[in-house]
Amino acid sequence: MDRRTLLAAAPALALSGMARAQQPAPATPPAAPRAPAPIALPPPTLALTTVASGLRFPEAPVVMKDGSLLFVQIQAKQVSRLKPDGKVELVAQLEGGPNGLAVGPDKALYIANDGGRFSFVQRGEYNFPGALPADFKGGCIQRLDLKTGKALTLYDTCEGKPLIAPDDLVFDHQGGMWISEYGKARGDGAIYYARADGKGIKLVKDAMNAPNGIGLSPDGKQLHVSLGRQLLTFDIKGPGELGPSVSYPEAAHANLRDRSVADSLKVLADNKVCVCTLIVGGVSIIDPAGQTEFIQFDDPFTTNLAFGGPDMRDVWVTSSGLGRIVKARWPYPGLKPAYFA
Repeated sequence: MDRRTLLAAAPALALSGMARAQQPAPATPPAAPRAPAPIALPPPTLALTTVASGLRFPEAPVVMKDGSLLFVQIQAKQVSRLKPDGKVELVAQLEGGPNGLAVGPDKALYIANDGGRFSFVQRGEYNFPGALPADFKGGCIQRLDLKTGKALTLYDTCEGKPLIAPDDLVFDHQGGMWISEYGKARGDGAIYYARADGKGIKLVKDAMNAPNGIGLSPDGKQLHVSLGRQLLTFDIKGPGELGPSVSYPEAAHANLRDRSVADSLKVLADNKVCVCTLIVGGVSIIDPAGQTEFIQFDDPFTTNLAFGGPDMRDVWVTSSGLGRIVKARWPYPGLKPAYFA
């Protein structure tokens, strides 16, 4: 998430609600502080069913074969499981900040742990990711054995340089993982490629401004990355290698809606890309030509989504500002991940 601007925007979002008229100046002196008014958002485009609530900034949903949903609670530093009966159970308590999840070729769960990159601030009914904590030390890539619940750190450095704040990851069909590195300052973000066995990680692209979501095209020939108000699409030369930007000059695929900030992404079966957006909470569905369809949600922190069901049109969406997960029927089928457990 490009959350650096969000804490600054939080008072305006909580008090003025993006779509409401400005409030009159308070009396002097005010008799008592007033609670923030709710944010006024347009109604959701789709019918939503809340399947879990009371969560502490949920992210990274992963649909499992047994019908359950794995996800993280970043603020609680947990990997959790939403069972088909609606109960939420703890899978693993971790240090740092588990942020991105993906099932690997060995059916284990792989975690992009941002190291606790974000503090959290409650503004009215919404939970906002905020400033870098003073004790932040850096993140890592972990492997979690789902049978034992044991987590192993695979990578916390690359070529002798510490990882800063890994945000998301996606596996290719060769068994390698592409990793987005959010960073902690402008221009220190990156993309990495790593082996699942912990025996090799390489820097693919550096000097990026807070790359967030990361995904692969259905044919595995393009890498999609969301950051700021952009969707970038890189041509892939081979495992862990980006080629010249032939499909899109400078990899610039599309710009997002005004006043929106990119969070995570998922790819559809037809090669459209779903980019979750913050502030203007929803999902931008971007086709290969850069044309966009927008699905509105009722949370300015609509952060991530996952597809499942027999036709891959069931979607689970993390409504992180409100601490919940919602479910809906998507207009298009999602792309099946490389590995499933």
